[in-house]
Amino acid sequence: MTTITKNKITDSFLEIARNTAHGSLAELNEKAVKELEKEGLPAPKAEEYKFTPISKKLETSISNLRAAQKVALTSEQVEAELIPGLDADLLVFNNGHFEADLSSYSEENYSVKLFSELTKEQSQLIGTIAPVEKEPFNALNSALFTEGLYIEVAKNKAVEKPILLLNFCQANNGQVITPRLFVQGEANAEATFIERVISLDDEVYFLNGVTEVKVNENAHLYYHKIQNESEAAIEVHNFEADIHRDATCSTVTLSLKGDIIRNNLSLNLKDSGCEGNMYGLYLLNGTTHVDNHTNVDHTQPHADSNELYKGVLADKSKGIFNGKIFVRQDAQKTNAFQQNNNILLSEDAIIHTKPQLEIWADDVKCSHGCTTGQLDEEAQFYLQARGIGKAEAKNLLLYAFAGEILDHIKIEAFREYCIQLVQERLGNL
Repeated sequence: MTTITKNKITDSFLEIARNTAHGSLAELNEKAVKELEKEGLPAPKAEEYKFTPISKKLETSISNLRAAQKVALTSEQVEAELIPGLDADLLVFNNGHFEADLSSYSEENYSVKLFSELTKEQSQLIGTIAPVEKEPFNALNSALFTEGLYIEVAKNKAVEKPILLLNFCQANNGQVITPRLFVQGEANAEATFIERVISLDDEVYFLNGVTEVKVNENAHLYYHKIQNESEAAIEVHNFEADIHRDATCSTVTLSLKGDIIRNNLSLNLKDSGCEGNMYGLYLLNGTTHVDNHTNVDHTQPHADSNELYKGVLADKSKGIFNGKIFVRQDAQKTNAFQQNNNILLSEDAIIHTKPQLEIWADDVKCSHGCTTGQLDEEAQFYLQARGIGKAEAKNLLLYAFAGEILDHIKIEAFREYCIQLVQERLGNL
């Protein structure tokens, strides 16, 4: 675990956590409190957070560290945020709290439960895939959350419609939002999830979420996330998945707007024949700061992973990519690919990229790399010479660069929506 030290912000959060009623998962909350007491939140020189000083940001930007309360959310507000043309089940969250009355879904092939409604066996799963010792902001979420949502896709069932998760966020008698989600795909199950975070105004909030995913034998789960929040939003998203024999877990993360965003994504390939994929696109301007930290852990033979992240950065924006692939000694016949490509449109834009590969097996196919450069002026001139305007030529080249990520979205209506978002965003870079 990263070496971190206690600080003022940690003490403030601990005081709140100790005085919060946690209900059925009090044991996990208490364990997280002890971890925070021992390790604290990242100090400015902590290696894993040296380019993304979230603790300092919280100290200077958040004046009320208590949980944001639910707001008066209407069905009209929810309807306005639906994705055009997308036939999907709908799960609505209000500052991280599940809103059953505003949601619309069928439980024919999957079930939805609050953590407080779980059996003892189900409750014991929470916190096992993303342990509090592994990541400090996961520990913070685990110390503070009071409720969560458990989604289980039934054995041998495919959820035909994508499941759309809309999380409406607004500082309300508190600025801290701690959503918690556990997704389990039973054997031979299949489902697609789409998560959108929606800022209800331009006030500062801190969204610190944890998503745990268990993908059982021959199950296939696909998770997409759009981060297009207010310019004042601070977000940490911890996503961790255990992938078992012959199963697949794929993620697509689209980061467009916010103040400072940190994505911690981990795929644990636990058995032979499984596959893990991570794709990400970040299009940044102004002073937006996006940090993608990824981890792929190959533990058994005959497993595959693919990872591709692309970024376009303008103005004084800042991007970080730190990707780690571990291939353990038993993970022979592993195929692992990792690549990070970036285009800088401004002399003031900054990218820190660090792909890493650690291999203990000797019969593997692994590659990793990164590129950083500017827009191809010759290609832009070629397009302009054929009657295409300068701005349009620039956008065509940038979309050609970014579009490879969107190709991994298989649901047509959602892909078209993402294409429109990306094109609008590129027009502002």
